[in-house]
Amino acid sequence: MSASVSRTTYREALRGALREALTADPRVFLMGEDIGRYGGCYAVTKSLLAEFGEERIRDTPLSESAFVGAGIGAALGGMRPIVEIMTVNFSLLALDQILNNAATLCHMSAGQCPVPLVIRMATGAGRQLAAQHSHSLEGWYAHIPGLRIVAPATIDDARGMLRAALLCPDPVLMFEHIGLFNMEGDLTEAAGVADIERAAIRRTGRDITVLTYGASLYRCLEAATELSAAGIELEVVDLRTLRPLDDATIIKSVRRTRRALMVDEGWKSGGLSAELGMRVVEQAFFDLDAPVMRVCTAEVPIPYPKHLEDAALPSVGRIVAAAHAMVAHEP
Repeated sequence: MSASVSRTTYREALRGALREALTADPRVFLMGEDIGRYGGCYAVTKSLLAEFGEERIRDTPLSESAFVGAGIGAALGGMRPIVEIMTVNFSLLALDQILNNAATLCHMSAGQCPVPLVIRMATGAGRQLAAQHSHSLEGWYAHIPGLRIVAPATIDDARGMLRAALLCPDPVLMFEHIGLFNMEGDLTEAAGVADIERAAIRRTGRDITVLTYGASLYRCLEAATELSAAGIELEVVDLRTLRPLDDATIIKSVRRTRRALMVDEGWKSGGLSAELGMRVVEQAFFDLDAPVMRVCTAEVPIPYPKHLEDAALPSVGRIVAAAHAMVAHEP
């Protein structure tokens, strides 16, 4: 018998996960800018204030450093706070709290002070929010020991990863791409807690392993369909968790296809794609039939005009072109 499914959106799956957490555990509360009466910048927390009240759904002043710091303190005190930062660029205002406190206190106290904090934030471009609100900085945070970085790309993961994050004793940063909130799809009712230790192969293929995450997953799947008609089969790996990376799944796939293509909405220089490529080279160099390749965002602040924004971001066309180049390379 197939698992029960229901039609929903990515946004509603997140809201459902928050509602379940608030109902199941009195230690859970939400905190952030405009999450209460306004319902959140992306409407994820809409209606929760009326259901759970101001003690559990806390509108905060416009001070990321202050309310992230308060979340860290609450976690140290035994609560299970879920902090929402409106967009990833605003997280830089709380970087000291995230880097120097949340990520380090457990280690500096020899495990006596765990920080079971969840921080949610919107990431990515594609909605004409211009250079200051279109960043993809999850690769920056994946550089920091002491944090767990997750990036749900599917509706099941939007719900299940929040559940998993609340069970994690370490601080978890959850990056939700702005292009996914309106996405409709089937929610597997019995999906349960997501496995945030493992990447997921979303499409099997024999010719090229594509490593990606978040909204870029769907561009890769579209490119895979187009390339299949030309006889090139992509294996599309959804990384899901960016720290720690699931090397086992990544390297096993690359050894089978003998080619690796990274698709990342972050910038190429010093980015997550570079880390992925280096891991492939370190662990599977002699299995490769072609150099690793990357499709990333252009090395510019994200433009506001729609045609320029589209040109800057990884596209299906660029993924297809990279795949053709890799297959054409003589081993």
